[in-house]
Formats: sequence, structure tokens, C-alpha cells
Amino acid sequence: MKSWTAPLLAVLIAMLVIGFWFSKGQQQAASPWQTSIYQTQLHGRAAVSPLPPVPELSAEKVELGKRLFFEKRLSHDNSLACDGCHDFARGGGDHLPTAIGVGGQRGSVNTPTVFNASLNFVQFWDGRAANLEEQAAGPVHNPLEMASSWEEAIPKLSTDKGYREAFQHLYPQGITGETIVDAIATYEQTLLTPNSPFDRFLRGDQSALGERALTGYRLFLEYGCASCHQGVLLGGNMYQRFGVMGSYFKDRHTVKSIPADLGRFNVTGREEDRYVFKVPSLRNVAVTAPYFHDGSVASLEEAVSIMGRYQLGRELSAPDVLAISAFLRSLTGEWEGKPLQ
Repeated sequence: MKSWTAPLLAVLIAMLVIGFWFSKGQQQAASPWQTSIYQTQLHGRAAVSPLPPVPELSAEKVELGKRLFFEKRLSHDNSLACDGCHDFARGGGDHLPTAIGVGGQRGSVNTPTVFNASLNFVQFWDGRAANLEEQAAGPVHNPLEMASSWEEAIPKLSTDKGYREAFQHLYPQGITGETIVDAIATYEQTLLTPNSPFDRFLRGDQSALGERALTGYRLFLEYGCASCHQGVLLGGNMYQRFGVMGSYFKDRHTVKSIPADLGRFNVTGREEDRYVFKVPSLRNVAVTAPYFHDGSVASLEEAVSIMGRYQLGRELSAPDVLAISAFLRSLTGEWEGKPLQ
């Protein structure tokens, strides 16, 4: 053997030994549930990921859309604007079981939060609106909400010089139903709530979640909650039947059966869509009670227990419910630099 071969072989062996022990140490440092978390983050369509930044949009359209979002003249009696049901101080919702429209009329479903709504794959619980523009037009025409129409609202807006000038500047066609909802939808795309503790954790800050929240995240993955609640919104990207492992509607005692219970069936008329709903986002879920489409559940812990029973077929223990709830509270983001309340 040549004189230089033995030293080189020794170096190679040493490198292999060091690599082996380094790899073993890394494996010991990362527990199996941590590995599963990283895999959930990084692989596939369903990857859990932080909220994206606000997209670059026309500042003038955003400003016009913001004004329209708070414009009560869109309602029949000039008493209700979008923010009447989508209150930023109430998690982007209203904290009511079902929305209240003009004249005190009560709607049929719980108000979804407007925060991060632009990232949903469809809008409304039953998915009847394909995008934010269709969603924005819905309440204006709903007799239980704003109870108005474009024929009624546009003349009222047209008396305002500021609106006339803004629309003429931004849209050749001026004030129309299409341009109104385009402006509102543009503004709503800015309503993202970044920098939740979980987002910071996903970006590498391992101290962002406490021990109980980390345990809750592990249970969230192990129980299979992420099979429906995944992606950037931890939900909002698929449909699912409410009551996969049991009859929620048969067992429910607090709310009478309503047409809205039928979910997607009301849109498609297909029997397989009965009791099927858009899976809601879990972003900011801790500040958007009450829960479910019927607003029948007041506490986050009760909602977690019900989901375990009817979606997973499991009776979750009290410690597990508390841990999962702690994880869900880590999904509360910030609006205008402050955590949502």
C-alpha cells in the first residue's frame, strides 16, 4: 500500500464515525412528534404554513374599498355596513350565534370572520360564493342582512362627490355593482392577521409555543385533526361532512333544525352534499366564538370535544381538550400590530 493511502483511509473512517454520531445525536434531539410536525409543514398540498404577507395592491382601490366596507348606505335603511357583522374588535365577526340584519332581523348562520377570508377557497359556510366579489354582493341583497339592491344603493352613493370622483378615477364604468364589490374585495385582501405565536413557531422560534400548546399541536396531528384543518388557514380549503363519525344534528338539543343545517345540499341539491360544509379556518378561532355554522357552542373547549366526538369518533380526555385548546389559542394573530382580542 502506498504511504499516503493509509492516512487517507483513516481520515475517511474518522469522518464516517463523526457523521454517524452527529446524525444519532440529531435524531435524539428531535422527538418523533417534532419530526412529524416538520413533515406536516414541509410536504404536500396540505402543508401547514405561516400566513403570507399582504399582497401588493392599488392603494387607491384599497382606500375606496375600506370606505365602502364601513358604508351604511349600502343597506336599505342606511343602518348597517359590512363592519356591522364583521367587527374588527370582535375577531372579524360579531360574537352572536347568528347575524342580525336591518330592522333586527336575525340571519340563519353564524357570521364567519372576515380576517384572512381572502385565503379561503370559497366563501360562506355552504360555499355558494366562489370568491370575495360574490361574497360581498350577497349581504347587500339578502333580505335578512342589508335588504337592499344595486338599484337602490348606487343612486345613494352617486350623490356623494367623493365616491363619484374615486370611481371615475379607478373604473371607466364608474359606480356599478361590479366596481363596488371589486373595491371591497381588494380591501378585504389586506385583512390578514400575521405573527401569531404559531406563525413564529413555524418560522423557527421554538420558544413561541408553551409546553401545553406544543402538546396540543402534537395531539392535533396525532388525532388526525390536520386531515381537514391544514394549509395556510388550517382549514378553509376543502368541504367536509359535519358528523363523519356520528349524527351531530340528531343529537343536538339546543338549536332547532334549520335549512342552513343542510349545508352544500342547499347549493347543489345532491344528496351526498347533505350536512356538508366548508371546513372553517382555525386562524383566530379563540376570538371568534360562538362556534359552528349554527353558533350553538360558546366555548372553545366544548367545540374541541364535539369535533373529537363527531368528526374523529373519540371522546377526548379533559387534559387533551385543554392542550388542543391551548394550541388553537396560539393561532391568534395580530391586526394593526396588536394581538386580536
